[in-house]
Amino acid sequence: MGLLSLGTPLPWDRARLLASDVRRRGIEQFLHIWRNMKDRQKDRLLWGDEIEYMLLALDRQRRHARLSLRGHELLGRLQIEEAEWLARAGDAPARPELEALWRPEFGRFMIEGTPGHPYGSGVHDLTTVEANMRRRREIVTSQLKGDEMILSVGSYPMLGSRDFVEPPHKADGPFSQSLFLPDEAINPHPRFRTLAGNIRERRGSKVAINVPVFHDVNTPRPFVDPTIPYGRSLFPGDGEAKAGAARADHVYMDAMGFGMGCCCLQITLQAPNVDQARRLYDQLATVGAAMMALSASSPVFRGYLADIDCRWNVIAAAVDDRTPEERGERPLAKDRFVIPKSRYGTIDTFLGSSDGHFRSEYNDLELVYDADIYRHLVGSGVDELMARHVAHLFIRDPLVIFEELLEQDDAASADHFENIQSTNWQNVRFKPPPPNSPIGWRVEFRPLEVQVTDFENAAFSVFTVLLARALLAFEDISLYIPVTKMDINMERAHRRDAVLRERFFFRRGDAGADDVAELTANEIFNGTAGFVGLVPIVEMYLDSIDAEPAVRARLAPYLSFIRGRADGSVMTAAAWIRNFVQGHPAYQFDSVVPDEVNYDLVTALDDIAAGRRAAPELLGPGAAAH
Repeated sequence: MGLLSLGTPLPWDRARLLASDVRRRGIEQFLHIWRNMKDRQKDRLLWGDEIEYMLLALDRQRRHARLSLRGHELLGRLQIEEAEWLARAGDAPARPELEALWRPEFGRFMIEGTPGHPYGSGVHDLTTVEANMRRRREIVTSQLKGDEMILSVGSYPMLGSRDFVEPPHKADGPFSQSLFLPDEAINPHPRFRTLAGNIRERRGSKVAINVPVFHDVNTPRPFVDPTIPYGRSLFPGDGEAKAGAARADHVYMDAMGFGMGCCCLQITLQAPNVDQARRLYDQLATVGAAMMALSASSPVFRGYLADIDCRWNVIAAAVDDRTPEERGERPLAKDRFVIPKSRYGTIDTFLGSSDGHFRSEYNDLELVYDADIYRHLVGSGVDELMARHVAHLFIRDPLVIFEELLEQDDAASADHFENIQSTNWQNVRFKPPPPNSPIGWRVEFRPLEVQVTDFENAAFSVFTVLLARALLAFEDISLYIPVTKMDINMERAHRRDAVLRERFFFRRGDAGADDVAELTANEIFNGTAGFVGLVPIVEMYLDSIDAEPAVRARLAPYLSFIRGRADGSVMTAAAWIRNFVQGHPAYQFDSVVPDEVNYDLVTALDDIAAGRRAAPELLGPGAAAH
């Protein structure tokens, strides 16, 4: 969830008055980092993952599953070991005695787990990932009550639908002002509720999330959601749904929690230096949409089958704080820019690197950036591509400002910079080193949907890391496509069964060719005429480092799984969930997911995650060996 500070968060009417100063100070903090760290070299290829879980409470007699709001309480217990370690050792970056670290997320029902310390740079370290993920799940499970379970899936099917939280609460809170989502479902840390309220206040209305409904044989045409309380008049924005915010043939949601209440798998990779981090940023951005399509696990929203399989656009809409002027609905008068996208989206500009593959025509999007900040950065020694990137991030306002953090030493802190950096949620994030830290230049890979099992999450993590290392090793490989094509790819990746039915713009041919074609996921990952394929590139990398046969054997099931997801022999979690719902005897083929179907679904997913239920159609034949 990005920067998480303690203190007194300011409401929007005060925070907006300080936005310019926070931006100014944030740029100075970035410049201090740039000057001190741009020549840093030879950092190890450390990396880590983040997995988000949902906590559920089961009513086994009624066959009913709810999101448990006990997640915040559970988090406190999970963090005891780390707190004790810090009391002994101080805030050191490496925590070798800890198996896992636990962090809060937006939902009070959510928990984020990471390894206790970064994975090493050796290929053998990749064989330990699944065991660590499994251990994390065991640690959380050991703290659960008998009627509780954790679930790792992109979207909880019943979030915002009927009786979905335990203990029950009404949707009448002042922060979200949602028709469906109670404020009690938000993590009680002051950052989160202020974030929800300030997005709504800055926007001038509630967020409007509309997901196309899946039209089954008995789904009404047009579909108009009968559960929307159009007549409520508790808050000023309650009439927005009736006034057009809720669209026909769509599932309507109206609060930040519907996006940030989804779960994901994220990978952060440290590069040897800033130039190699820039290469990773650019090259991994181009594969994000195809990777998201392979990892799709979000086919149900607010109790309805949707005609999409991924959560990304739901989150983009959930944090869209742009005003009507910034959205281009009114002429600019009070605001500075017309901004084409939400804060949550694909990158808008490449960074370039010394490999020589970048050309200016790849940045074919008309980039919106702060010209004054750009000139200041260039005048201070930052190259033009990096200056454009940062000046683009800083067209946004800081959403949560803590009163206690207003005064900082800009040479020793990055809080103002991170305030804006961490609320630009793009498909890859370029991460400068923190001040006074051994941590180097990093890239965060963000589009992956979380998977049901530790095997799947390990497979996607290991594959991402191997691909990143192959891209660093084989500088003759270029995956550049125009930025606007990445936007198209991301839209296509959301669609139902995109991994089988869609084509994605992708570069094929050698490094000197501009051969951008529309390829299937199978062609991108497994190869086609003119492009060897991402999985074969990874295998070539393993050959080049002469990986030990025992290590290759341990990694082979992961690569086989990725191949299977791409060629359709292994189902996505989204397809598996959709098939389960449609095959349930209580489902009426009307797009509505009944409570008993949801109960059977989440218990089936839990059985698969725990190994009590075989699911070769979801995991592929190699999972059993792990």
